[in-house]
Amino acid sequence: MNESDKSGTTHFGYRDVPTGEKQKLVGEVFSSVARNYDLMNDLMSLGIHRVWKRYFAATAQVKRGDRVLDLAGGTGDIAALLKPRVGETGDIVLGDINGEMLRVGRDRMTDRGVVRGLDYVQCNAEALPFPDASFDLVTIAFGLRNVTDKDAALREMRRVLKVGGQARVLEFSEVKPEWFRPLYDFHSFQVMPRLGRLFANDADSYRYLSESIRKHPPQDALKAMMAEAGFDRPRYRNLSGGIVAIHDGYRA
Repeated sequence: MNESDKSGTTHFGYRDVPTGEKQKLVGEVFSSVARNYDLMNDLMSLGIHRVWKRYFAATAQVKRGDRVLDLAGGTGDIAALLKPRVGETGDIVLGDINGEMLRVGRDRMTDRGVVRGLDYVQCNAEALPFPDASFDLVTIAFGLRNVTDKDAALREMRRVLKVGGQARVLEFSEVKPEWFRPLYDFHSFQVMPRLGRLFANDADSYRYLSESIRKHPPQDALKAMMAEAGFDRPRYRNLSGGIVAIHDGYRA
């Protein structure tokens, strides 16, 4: 389900834009929010994003000595959680299309004293610069919804996986309890932009992030996309009533 249509347009939040422009627009958003990204995540989710990420990493199929690719690696949260699991003999590659986010991640990992076994690569998830079958685990947390051609990114994730390897997607999804949806909408479209203006002087970027969540394929649609991309045994698990979901797939 490529999100661009025959007219050559795609969505950027609730706006239709030329397909070729989305990458640039998304890049501007993340360059703007990079320095305040963790602070804003804490404020917007009341810190729950850290619980989601810990669970995502703790339940990943990974062991000592494995090689991991963390796409949309951003500020390094997922890599920091996975590094103890791959150990001194394992390697993690942080990949992000946005250079500013990647610099923030590298600086923060260095500040934590996590240096060995880490590489940083500025790359597009739709065309990964890695050989086939080169990673035991590929992760992408809160990044897939910002990719223009999600189908291409999923195919690339599968391509670079070793046989038996796992791909994991952590992403905002479709809230399931009907009673909670109005509260969630109020938080997304009224509270988040105001927090963005107050703490980051940037309401528009956080409005886009809220809109991008609503335009992202819901759980069953993304599961079907992973199957179409060639993943074996695609499945998902909802967290916090479907505010986010973890999707898994394997390379057979």
